Amino acid sequence: MGQVVDTPTAQEFMREALEKITPGELEAVAALCERKATLFHGVVHGAGRGALDETALRTLFAHVFSVRRKTEALFASVDPERLGGLIRSLVDGTEPLLDRFNSFVGALDGFDPATDLAAEILHFTDPERFWPWARWMWDPSTDTGSLRLVTMDEFDLHGATPGEVYFRVGEAVDFVRRTGDAAGFTRIGDGTFGMDVFLACVYGIYMYTVLRMRMTQEFNKVVPELPELSRRLLGVHRLPADGPREGAA
Repeated sequence: MGQVVDTPTAQEFMREALEKITPGELEAVAALCERKATLFHGVVHGAGRGALDETALRTLFAHVFSVRRKTEALFASVDPERLGGLIRSLVDGTEPLLDRFNSFVGALDGFDPATDLAAEILHFTDPERFWPWARWMWDPSTDTGSLRLVTMDEFDLHGATPGEVYFRVGEAVDFVRRTGDAAGFTRIGDGTFGMDVFLACVYGIYMYTVLRMRMTQEFNKVVPELPELSRRLLGVHRLPADGPREGAA
């Protein structure tokens, strides 16, 4: 396999990001990701091996960027008790991960951010085993996202099923993590979520560039600054002060 990561571009994005966010702020966002992982692990495994109840589901969904405002619509289409069982099977099922991912997304057919929800629950429940994927990282329908911006065009992120795409994203994420750790642009905090924070910053810089070209100055004034935008993308801007549970957003 040839080179996967466009290292000069990745480094340039980080240089631009550091004009809008300080190293201390980057570490603070990474620390919030650690707290989110503690929260998710506690909620998902707090009830043993049973299905998650509605309170647990609302706690998780409140911290997934693309799902938070669609929680009621999801509950209207999928009974919370069944949804809690689907998440248990996704996390702890005995089938191969690719099959579990496809089954979860298939069961939520018609719910647009199903892939984001599956990947966020896996990643933040066990970040050492599972990798992130959100559409701001890579949207197959538009071929856009921060992961696409820092990987070579020759690296194919597509797949025949959502599970196959998740695994392709996992390969790319692993390359970005290892390249970033070597070059320094993902060495943020203790390293566990450095790549997450880096990709959120890349998307932020990309978004500011696009909006500056297409939208009015008045509109651009209401767009969050990079520290706040990164926290929103990563679903860590409304974390509870401490404790394993909180109510719906």
